[in-house]
Amino acid sequence: MCAVLSVLSGPTRVASAQPTKGVSLGLQYRPGEKTTLIVVPVRGANGDSLTAMMSRDLDYSDRFTVVGSSAAPAITGTINWALFAKLGVDGIVQGTVLPSGWVRVVLHDVGLKSIRSQKDFALPSPALSAAWRLAVHGVSDAVEEWVTGQRGIAQTRIAFTRGGRVWTVDSDGANVTAVTPSGMSPQWLPTGRGLVYSVLDGVRNPIMFTDLQTGAQRTLASASGIEHTTPAISPDGRTLVYARGSESGTDLYVQPMEGGAPRRITVGRGRASAQPSFSPDGQRLTFMSDRSGHPEVYISDLDGTNAELLTAAAFGDRDYRAGPDWSPDGRLVAFQSRNGGTFQIMTINLRDQSVRQVTNDGRNDDPSWAPDSRHLVLTSNRSGVRQLWVVDTETGRARQLTRGPETRLSAWSPRLLAQ
Repeated sequence: MCAVLSVLSGPTRVASAQPTKGVSLGLQYRPGEKTTLIVVPVRGANGDSLTAMMSRDLDYSDRFTVVGSSAAPAITGTINWALFAKLGVDGIVQGTVLPSGWVRVVLHDVGLKSIRSQKDFALPSPALSAAWRLAVHGVSDAVEEWVTGQRGIAQTRIAFTRGGRVWTVDSDGANVTAVTPSGMSPQWLPTGRGLVYSVLDGVRNPIMFTDLQTGAQRTLASASGIEHTTPAISPDGRTLVYARGSESGTDLYVQPMEGGAPRRITVGRGRASAQPSFSPDGQRLTFMSDRSGHPEVYISDLDGTNAELLTAAAFGDRDYRAGPDWSPDGRLVAFQSRNGGTFQIMTINLRDQSVRQVTNDGRNDDPSWAPDSRHLVLTSNRSGVRQLWVVDTETGRARQLTRGPETRLSAWSPRLLAQ
């Protein structure tokens, strides 16, 4: 099975061509197998950047084998299907940039020698800006959806903590940007418009919100002598849960995002409960608590009732599990576990309680799921300094996302629209 994906730009909008129901297609995606794609060098202004970004995005999806663009036969006029078939590719991306700013993407099926899908995309000005790059990532994600049926995750960002501030970075490691003057443990609003995070200022230690479009900030929770940490936002964006610590212990509290009195939902009696993460339906939480004498991962209803120990049975006498994050599809909880003297990232299946170890190299902490429920971003010291790494939980493939000063406490955004 082979296909050609062509990308052209022009002012004319082209409707999406949907596959005919009931017809066996040459281009098909099978879970567990990689479809092979090639991105032909894009002609026109910034063509090299477009070619490199789309190739990289499709490669980073871990659903495709991407052949280097230098191997692509020249395309002039009619596509020579036989040449591309000999390459063994299942898709080709051909592009031409025109002054209109529109990019036309056409997915051709080489096996059937016909168009599979097509659509026009606009790229904002100026070229190579953060907004332009985000839009190009969206093009890559649309291509992935045409082939696999699931939109990609290139058009996302990761928030993280570095040097006492919150930063963001594109999914491919570009555009590292400081977005707050101080803060840690960021979490995204479901819309992707802003971040909630904690600030340990030694006075009121608030939970803060920053609007990433306007820069506006506001305080969500604050009290003298109290530490407010590890915030989490419900999937509908209406509810905030966070840890509130004092000399009497640390418990989880819940309150409306728009303000209101906080309500305690755990009773630790001197123990600590923290690091909450919502289920996809917003009705349950997973969190860390040391109520048993050492940190474990628990699940409870949103009001704190029906709390259940999630991790102990699977780990015997290993004595530290923390940092849980509930996958967007609801199937798995990722967390860090002390294994053999160091920390590794594990996942536990909520249906059958089966456990998998995701990492092996170095120390690994603070997992956060991508919107595809397949990739995790985490903190690892495998390169010598703690940095963010992205790991494919299906294949184990890892790539370094950040470089430079120490980086930790990351959170993967939802899928974003071009800004």
